[in-house]
Amino acid sequence: MCGIVGYVGESKAQDFLVSGLKRLEYRGYDSAGIVTVAPEGEATLIRAKGKITDLERKLVENKKEDTIGIGHTRWATHGEPSEANAHPHQAGPLYMVHNGIIENCKELKKALKGHEFKSDTDSEVLVALINSFYKDGKYPLVNAVVQALKLVQGTYGIAVVSVKNPDEIVVARSGSPLVIGVGHDETLIASDASALVGHTKQAIYLNDGEVAVVKKNSIEIKTLNAEPVSAKVEEIETNLSAIQKGGYDHFLLKEIMEQPDSLTETLRGRVDAENGIVSLGGPGLSEKELRSIQHLIIVGCGTAYHAGMLAAYYIEQFTPEITIETVIASEYRYRQAYIPKNSVAIIVSQSGETADTLACLREIKKQGVKTIGIVNVIGSTIAREVDGGTYVHAGPEISVASTKAFTSQVIAMVMFGITIAQAKGVRTSILKPYVEEIAKLPGEIKQVLASSADDVKKIAGKYKKYDHAIYLGRDTAYPTAMEGALKLKEVSYTDANAYAFGELKHGPLALVDDRFFETAFLPKGMLYEKAISNVQEVLARGGHVIAVTNNQKFDLKVDDVIRINTSLELFVPILMNLISQLFAYYVTVAKGYNVDQPRNLAKSVTVE
Repeated sequence: MCGIVGYVGESKAQDFLVSGLKRLEYRGYDSAGIVTVAPEGEATLIRAKGKITDLERKLVENKKEDTIGIGHTRWATHGEPSEANAHPHQAGPLYMVHNGIIENCKELKKALKGHEFKSDTDSEVLVALINSFYKDGKYPLVNAVVQALKLVQGTYGIAVVSVKNPDEIVVARSGSPLVIGVGHDETLIASDASALVGHTKQAIYLNDGEVAVVKKNSIEIKTLNAEPVSAKVEEIETNLSAIQKGGYDHFLLKEIMEQPDSLTETLRGRVDAENGIVSLGGPGLSEKELRSIQHLIIVGCGTAYHAGMLAAYYIEQFTPEITIETVIASEYRYRQAYIPKNSVAIIVSQSGETADTLACLREIKKQGVKTIGIVNVIGSTIAREVDGGTYVHAGPEISVASTKAFTSQVIAMVMFGITIAQAKGVRTSILKPYVEEIAKLPGEIKQVLASSADDVKKIAGKYKKYDHAIYLGRDTAYPTAMEGALKLKEVSYTDANAYAFGELKHGPLALVDDRFFETAFLPKGMLYEKAISNVQEVLARGGHVIAVTNNQKFDLKVDDVIRINTSLELFVPILMNLISQLFAYYVTVAKGYNVDQPRNLAKSVTVE
């Protein structure tokens, strides 16, 4: 969600702070700000409502040579978007940026009678609390931060500077990510490693409950209980080209088109199509543990939840003795759900930082259940806390709307299911068709994207005037419909909802009129004819249907048809999802909206 950057070194801090914040724009924000501190202790604070370009206009008249500073992009939680509510926030000689939510801020605020509050944020309460322990520089800043954080309930990733100590930044985290970049005569801070790319390849990922004193040539990390931490320096794998548009008009289109390559990376070294075998190195479960699995819980939010739903349909096809439950993390974390013996939980998150999913992971682990992570971001919190897992290696997603991660998540989970089936002795003849199609999928995706983009663009222009849509599918096409509806609503603001075809007659048919269009996913297979009958029901009531099908002989009189030419039979819904992604993209472009940064949304949801 919000973005944090920090710099201490020998270069101009303002330059890094602004460029770093631009790298984090994809996370979603409504205001931005930076503060730098001169050696003699003079602070320069610049904040602006709106985009970073608005901040840059203010910077023109406030250029400084300062070599230490912190910056922030804010996504509103407490208080409306405004300059007063933008970060950094000040209390006495201190300036602080904060990601997360301080849940007991009202109680803390009542006790801080000596501070005149100038914002509506919980963050200002936290910096005022720190200052109450700092006592105008009479005590070490890190001690003041630790004392304050021991009183805090909630989540935080913070960076604090003081005009009394113009050579250090104090950072801490609990539930909100922070990365420390290790450079030459400089140290950098960010809430996402993408802000560090091009500056350093060496990084330290803070864990929850850790606090660090950061100087240009030193990093000292301790726990809140003053226990020293031996920092592990890891290599940042992302390169600069991966976070640039690469000639595309938008990141969303680039990431849609990258799926042949991103899925190839997910499969690399893991699939033996000739012998029908999958080899996953990461789950960390023995053959005996795999054989003992009787129940899978798949946990995710949004797109990750839909990926889990689709994967569950496939896994149950070749492991019939396993029950599979796909749950929404934001709900499951508060349920008193019984988890039976011989269960394994699959934790799905693109960012590896999703707050609700992380909370579920921790609750599930308390019950002694093994957890497997399906994560894209290396070094993320979920990746570090699960018992084992599989990185999907889809590469950075900069657009808020997730696309390539969905494809890789589904296939990674299906491969885990095949791994379980192999351990349980399921015949190779049953599994081989799945493995063969998985191996062919990157090529089929490439073909569909190349052959369908222009047709989808033409059709999308016809539907930009609609404010309502219904997405429909059966079996494996039902989760595809759900993900398609989510993509359309989050980027084009169309009121799109998805239903299983069989549920039409139980209520949704009442919605069919000229204000709506209906997208019907019709893969050939056992339920094809039933789905065709459902389409007939919509047409009989005056519906405006877009049919997406791999049946080249489809001849139903609908408004538009998008035919997918493929040799695949099992994973056709993955190809149909490409059509949904392209359709959402082109509708949004036709409407003239910001495709990569839709209103009110953030990329990595690190608060409830």
